Formats: sequence, C-alpha cells, structure tokens
Amino acid sequence: MSADLRSRYLGLELRNPIVAAASPMTGSIDNLKRLEDAGIAAVVLPSLFEEQIEHEEMATHNLMLAGAELSPEARGFFPEMQNYNTGPDQYLKLIEEAKRSLAVPVIPSLNGHTPGGWTHIAKQFAQAGADAIELNVYFLATGQDDTSASVEKRYVELVASVRSMVSIPVAVKVSPYFSAMANMATRLAEAGASGLVLFNRFLQPDILLEELEVTPHLVLSTSDELRLALRWIAILRGRIKASLAATGGAHTAEDVLKLLLAGADCVMVASSLLRNGPKHVATLVGGVEKWMNAREYASVEQMKGSLSQQACPDPAAFERSNYMKALTSYSGESR
Repeated sequence: MSADLRSRYLGLELRNPIVAAASPMTGSIDNLKRLEDAGIAAVVLPSLFEEQIEHEEMATHNLMLAGAELSPEARGFFPEMQNYNTGPDQYLKLIEEAKRSLAVPVIPSLNGHTPGGWTHIAKQFAQAGADAIELNVYFLATGQDDTSASVEKRYVELVASVRSMVSIPVAVKVSPYFSAMANMATRLAEAGASGLVLFNRFLQPDILLEELEVTPHLVLSTSDELRLALRWIAILRGRIKASLAATGGAHTAEDVLKLLLAGADCVMVASSLLRNGPKHVATLVGGVEKWMNAREYASVEQMKGSLSQQACPDPAAFERSNYMKALTSYSGESR
C-alpha cells in the first residue's frame, strides 16, 4: 500500500507537502496550472509590496484632490481615502482567477516593513478568495538607533495588524537573524501567526566595477542552504502553536525528506522550479513517495518531526555540541 502523502499546513489539508514558493514561476495562470498538473499541493503568489500599495493609493489620492481648491463645496464630492478601494487591481484579479482555475490552496504574499494603513489590503486578499496570506517581512535595520527590541516590536505589530484584518490563516516569513529565534517565534505565534516560513532569503547587492554602480544580484539557492531552516524547524517543532514551513535550499526529494523529518509541515520550493520547470514537482513528489514506501512509512504525518530535537535520540545534535564536533572532526584534504 502506498504511503499517504497528505499534510496539514495552516489548517489546510495539502495533497502532499510540496508547495510552490513566491517567485516569478507563480505569477501567471498558465504556470500555476502547470504546477498543479505536476502535483503541487499549494501555491504562494509573488509578493505584493507595501511600496506598490502606497504608490497606487497616493496616485489615486492626488487624482481625487485635483481641482478640489476651485470651489469650497468641491471637498464634499471626494470620498475619504479609508472608504475608497484603491487596492492593486491586477493582483486581486490574479487571486480571483487563480481560485477559479485551481483546486489547490492559493496563498497571496504581502511584503512590507512598516506598520501602516497599507495592511488593509489583507482584507481584500481574503475577499478575493485567498485561502491564507503569507506576510513576508523584509526589514534591514541600518539605523544606528535601531535596537533589537524595536525591530522585534515592529515584526510583532505587523503580524498583529494584518491578523486583525482577516479571519483566514496568516503565515509569517521571517528572517533568520534574530538573536533569540525561539523566543521570537513564540511571540509571533502569540501575535496571531498561524504559521512560520523559515527563512526569508535576503538577496545581497553587488557592485559593477566598470559602471561603478550598485546593482541587485540574484543567485538561486543550493541544497547546502537548507540546513539553517532544518536546524530551527527541528528545534521549534512541538514547542510553538504554529505550522512550520521550510523554504530556501530544497532541490531534491532527499532535501524534502530531511526537512519533513526535522518537523516541517510543508516544503516550499522556488529556485528548483526556476531551474527545472514545473515538471520538477512530479520528480520531488515521486521521490518522497518512493523513499517512504521503501521504509514502510504509512504517512507523511507519521514521519513529520521524527528527528526533531524533541524526538531525536541526541537532542544536542542541533545545538553547540554539534558545532564543536563539526569543527574538531574536520581534517581537510591531504595534499
């Protein structure tokens, strides 16, 4: 009998644990259909950015105010901004069309970094039919007055703000750079996060020597990068009341299996899809199923977290002792 690949994430039942992460691959209906046909369990749409929302709202605001000073009575003809639907129409249409076209859960991504009125768009996501929302918080604390406490407070307030807008689940994609990750994860869950996506993969700029310009630089992930998420998912599994999703570095069925054993409820893939196309989903799903059948696992739910820190025979493997062992046991290549 074949293993049951179903998994639960954010209270949603997925047909398997493979989810398409936010990327250019999930930005068109054609690609989304191809991903579903290949076996994807859910899709996260490309991020809608705080700056895009505010830019559109400001443009609409300026248009409405044009000519308002010509007559004192004219002010009464213009609606208040909070009552005026200025949401990014194209993105909302993508959500609606994806929901009509797909049978799998559709999760739009909202990317922001400051508390503010832009978070109202979460309500419009829900009204458009979203099954959940992924809040992608991207904030680089470059100010000398920025403290760790103020950064953490900003994250918590953002989560609470978006959560107050909707009744559907909200997952939070977080940075790995908190000094007390376990505490931060707990606070985010307490603020209303239904799940955590570990981790946000920050893209670093580069410098063009000939042009003397700073430029964005996108490098696709490799399997080596999954170990950061693997460690923290293993540590957090069973300790916080939130789903756990892994992202960044899953390219093979073996990568997916490792993250599930650590305790991930689902594994999000982007770089591997950009490299190999939607058909790669079938390779991942088939590889996971084959491995589980060979080892007589009945289901993904049975397997999940069986090598988490709580379940592992050697819990110290995820802490400092593992770090020391790795350094002292490396001998290097003989020359």
